[in-house]
Amino acid sequence: MGSIALSDDPVIAASGHHPVTLATLLQQDEQATLPEIEVRPPEVPATPVPSTDPNRPSSPTAGDPGTDTSGIETFEPSTDDFGTPPTPPSGNNQSQTDAANEAFFSESFPSLSNQMFGGSANNPTGLNSIVRGESDLFTTPQMATIIDRDDLDRRQATTMYRALQEEVGVTLQQTGNGQLSPFIRGLTGQQILVLVDGIRMNTSILRPGPNQYAATIDPGSIERIEVIRGAESALWGSDAIGGVINVVTRSADPLRGDYFSPQFSQIYSTAEASSYTRTGFSGWYGATGITGGVSYLDVGNVDVGGDFGRQPATDYTQYAGDIKLQRMLNEDSLLTVALQHFEQQDLKRSDRFLPFVLGPASDGSVPTQRPTVFDPQQRDLIYARLEGLAADDLFFADAYSITLSGSRTKEASVVDRYASNDPSAEPTRREIGEFDDLGWGTTLSAVKGMGDYGKLTYGTDFYAESINAERVQINNPTLPGATPTPTDPQYPDDSEADRVGAFLSWNVPLTERLDATTSVRYENINVSGTPDFDTLGPVFFERSYQDWIASVGLSYLLTEQVRLVGGVYEGFRAPTIDDLTANKTSLQNNVSVPLIGNLDVQAEHSYTYEVGLKYNDDRLRLQLIEYWTDFDSILARESIGGSDFLTNQTAYLNGTELSGEYMLYRNLSLYGNFAYTYGQLTTTNEPISRIPPTQGILGLRLTVPQPRAYFEVFTWMVRRADRYNDVNLGDVRFIPGGTPGYATLNVRTGRSFGEANQHQLSVSLENITDKYYRVLGSGVDGTGFNAVFGYQYAM
Repeated sequence: MGSIALSDDPVIAASGHHPVTLATLLQQDEQATLPEIEVRPPEVPATPVPSTDPNRPSSPTAGDPGTDTSGIETFEPSTDDFGTPPTPPSGNNQSQTDAANEAFFSESFPSLSNQMFGGSANNPTGLNSIVRGESDLFTTPQMATIIDRDDLDRRQATTMYRALQEEVGVTLQQTGNGQLSPFIRGLTGQQILVLVDGIRMNTSILRPGPNQYAATIDPGSIERIEVIRGAESALWGSDAIGGVINVVTRSADPLRGDYFSPQFSQIYSTAEASSYTRTGFSGWYGATGITGGVSYLDVGNVDVGGDFGRQPATDYTQYAGDIKLQRMLNEDSLLTVALQHFEQQDLKRSDRFLPFVLGPASDGSVPTQRPTVFDPQQRDLIYARLEGLAADDLFFADAYSITLSGSRTKEASVVDRYASNDPSAEPTRREIGEFDDLGWGTTLSAVKGMGDYGKLTYGTDFYAESINAERVQINNPTLPGATPTPTDPQYPDDSEADRVGAFLSWNVPLTERLDATTSVRYENINVSGTPDFDTLGPVFFERSYQDWIASVGLSYLLTEQVRLVGGVYEGFRAPTIDDLTANKTSLQNNVSVPLIGNLDVQAEHSYTYEVGLKYNDDRLRLQLIEYWTDFDSILARESIGGSDFLTNQTAYLNGTELSGEYMLYRNLSLYGNFAYTYGQLTTTNEPISRIPPTQGILGLRLTVPQPRAYFEVFTWMVRRADRYNDVNLGDVRFIPGGTPGYATLNVRTGRSFGEANQHQLSVSLENITDKYYRVLGSGVDGTGFNAVFGYQYAM
């Protein structure tokens, strides 16, 4: 049977060794064209090149025995089960041997310069990457990481918690199992921007503290996750103060030629008694590609560490579906249409259920049980995107991207209020509420190369949303004849918010060794609604917030292996519908109601100063950043008489982030990360709430590219956290006297098999010592000993 390969240079790109740009995706000759498919008869069987892509079998390359090499003998690197390359055939020169070894190293030990933002089949222009362009980890001046599909598979990511758990400087808090709030540099909630395919997931109803919406993404639909630490408001606008997380979903791969690949995943966890199943597909034919899948997750109660058994009210179910259609409209433009649906059911706020709620809290108080169940918790996204290469004679752009999106965030909840913590007590009041946030947005961006003057990226984005909300309460709901009575909803039923911004980013080489990236943005945000104020009753209000935001990042190539990096980054966040109008329970016991005085608060504003270095050679990859953030305005809540008042305060954060990997021998590497964060409210001279404790990971990893196999052992170490803010003292999620430090020991392994490595088995043994622990401020205790078994099939 003949082999199918892309002709000329795209053969190289298809092997996975080089980043794919739109030019290679479109096969750029004199005029950009679609990749040409060439059928080659099997004169001599080809020697396969190992592939690290689970969806792509090993493929032949130019230089195989069926290709004219003018008599030059070639050497294809391969490995035995221990990852040791064989000795090259006699007669090969040293340069060929070095090239083979370099290719071998790159598969098991990717360099910082080979880990790219943008320039892939699912983001060919790079304009929808986290840096709004093409860049790599080595040249990007900030602390940045990329979690690729192989990483997600090794972590057996059934939830976003598992997907992000081991990232440097990212702490994951869960108020309830199935909920997730990432902390980056001590900030969370509205101060962290989450994107899906470059589209804002943040809305005006995100809560100011930990919230659960980062969990509403199916990890099985993800191709990679990009993470930037520090303020990126100049590129992305409001909310991007602590950092940005961009979740890039799977796409079909046009460089495989015509293909269809069914996919299946099954993962089982003993500690959660959970089962995750996903069935998917991916394919490309002619000028059209399609990918998609459906998944279902059934989670039982969590078996926590020690001898504490399973924690009640930590079970839930979820299902998700996604589909993405891509079409090459002509030789230099790509249309993408995507739809995502995610829904969780019977999801509990675990910290309000017995016995967790009994605490006690640090101030000695014991809250009254208030079981809260979310059903459903739902997120939907639909978007259409046109991107491509601009015409050669277009003076203001080389490439462009235009996106139109629609989104929905829906949450329904049932809250039962009790007069006591007696397990046999009946609820005295039941509140049934629902809100539905409907939004749409558009983004236009372009990039223009200017030769010696670098490149200019610019664009504009607009998002608008409206909220429908309702709530009823039922007194003594278990008694016959109990009837619902309308009451104030969580948000005003007529709430609206919109934001518009324009940005410009200039990347320019100042000298042969010094590069600068400077960005500037103008942002305008409007919010309105008719809250029922505590003293005035229903009053309509409108507020607008504007700001100019700027940043500059520097990268100096000290040697070929060392870059010195630094910068100044401005942060900005405007108050939201949730800040100004929410009628809800906050923290664990306080009540947040609309207060007329809260309308006078100003936007949050910060400056972050960074300095660090990046090291990148054959054996060592390292990123080290020291940062300092000054807030001349941060929104904080002061609790007076059980109610929360919103105030502008001043604060600072400083910390250290370190991430690295050192290759000990061939495929064997030592890796780890470290994060230290310190935060203080200078207005009140007390710690910023929920500052993550010092923590790190240290591990040993063996990776064998062919067959795709890995083994690693690592420990996760977290220091004791006892710098509580006053608002934490009445919260039972914060253990009295300080949240204890802990260390867990973990092992995981996996191996592919089959003619095309289409099967993969994986096993993880987590928290082997069954250590009891709690992530600071969480309502769910950490899992005890956990055995995770996985099987995947992908052609």
